Amino acid sequence: MGVNVTDRNAARAAPLAAPNPLFLRDEELTSGLELLDFAHRALMAEADRLVGRFDLARHHRRILYFVGRQPGITMAALLEILQMSKQSLSRLIKELVAKDLVDRTPDEQDRRQWLLTLTEPGRELDRELNRRLRRRLASAYRAAGVEAVAGYHQVLLGLVDEPERRHLSGTR
Repeated sequence: MGVNVTDRNAARAAPLAAPNPLFLRDEELTSGLELLDFAHRALMAEADRLVGRFDLARHHRRILYFVGRQPGITMAALLEILQMSKQSLSRLIKELVAKDLVDRTPDEQDRRQWLLTLTEPGRELDRELNRRLRRRLASAYRAAGVEAVAGYHQVLLGLVDEPERRHLSGTR
């Protein structure tokens, strides 16, 4: 069954079909990849528009997210999570510091390390970004139901490489 994944109302109104017993066929897997891509793009579009008002981009939002979840995180730990070059992260952090969204202070125990925290404007932006993303996700969760959400989480967790699972918040 094909669903127009770019139309939220069509996707929500689509009847739940019985699981295809041939779900490991290439066509089904390709359809899953397509849905994942379009869903990610739709979920991030609103957040991208909001950070765009501050002349920021998606990588800035990701930094705000992880610094907001782990105040005092080191640049080294953030590099490990974000999997980007040190130069790119340094440039993005400098931009966030210049916009008064992130504070960078030297670690008392190791002066070579910088500790990152959100400023009050950074916390406000992070709260608004996450409020919008949670609202969008909650709407999709409500439409799908508890069993579908549990299955969705199980599939997503199966896509996360084992070493990366330690970065996930909450208990898994």
